[in-house]
Amino acid sequence: MSTPIRVGLSACLLGYEVRWNGGHKRDPYIVDTLGRWFTWVPVCPEEEIGLGTPREPLRLEGDPKAPRLVFRDTGGDLTDRMRAYAATRAARLERLDLSGYILKSDSPSCGMERVPVYGAGAQAVKRGTGLFAAALRRRLPLLPIEEEGRLHDPGLRENFIERVFAYRRLADLLDARASARRLIEFHTRHKFQLLAHSPTDYRALGRIAAESRSAPTDRRARYATLFMAALAVRATPKKHANVLQHILGHLKERLDGEDKRELLAAIDDCRCERAPLAVPIALLKHHLRRLGVPYVRDQVYLDPHPHELLLRRHA
Repeated sequence: MSTPIRVGLSACLLGYEVRWNGGHKRDPYIVDTLGRWFTWVPVCPEEEIGLGTPREPLRLEGDPKAPRLVFRDTGGDLTDRMRAYAATRAARLERLDLSGYILKSDSPSCGMERVPVYGAGAQAVKRGTGLFAAALRRRLPLLPIEEEGRLHDPGLRENFIERVFAYRRLADLLDARASARRLIEFHTRHKFQLLAHSPTDYRALGRIAAESRSAPTDRRARYATLFMAALAVRATPKKHANVLQHILGHLKERLDGEDKRELLAAIDDCRCERAPLAVPIALLKHHLRRLGVPYVRDQVYLDPHPHELLLRRHA
């Protein structure tokens, strides 16, 4: 990457003691594993609007689509204060060229989804979004955003990390005011990655990249929006297997029968979820090192993120 991979993060997840009770929610995976690759931009909305630590807890009340942010016990209303801060802070974060954001789940300020919203009774409905999280998503709609709780799911974790690195590559391309040729080259290198997520979007993106009549700025913007939407679609074992079969088609004339049978068996195991994606990928990369085939070797799909993160290992 040509620039640091900056990722916004709820400060409590980094170990900062900014929670309402003076504690933190340090996440070892985020700090110790992802921290090797990402430069964190810590944010605590509640502290940054001037609330002390410890403090009275906050919660969301009212309409889940437009909740109010209030103190749990005294009922003091901080809605306008938080909304004004959140809009300004999101604009400042946009200028920092972030590649992703990890929010604290269930937080009335930072929760991305299913945040409790209290009505007239004591029971809450889990349909809310934290006020800061909502402002962040409005300001940066293409930015990969996740909650730390959802990162415990291997599939969601892999998808988020894949999108962070893809967003960084896309931003580098657009920062250079990508020419039509460079946009097509970018699309070509991401062919198999896009096919593993959304074949339909891959074809639509190809049409956008090949346009010659639309304004370059408009073409790049439409490509970026659909590119990130395509990667947000969950890849499945079946789609991965189809992509792997496609890649094998570029090698089959140069592989002997035993090597082909081994690869086909590994691909089938992946399709049926008997083995992780990492197994056929490792076999393919072994043969590519030996045989070359630049078109396939240069595909982002084979290395969408650092192998040290040990992703693609869940069946």
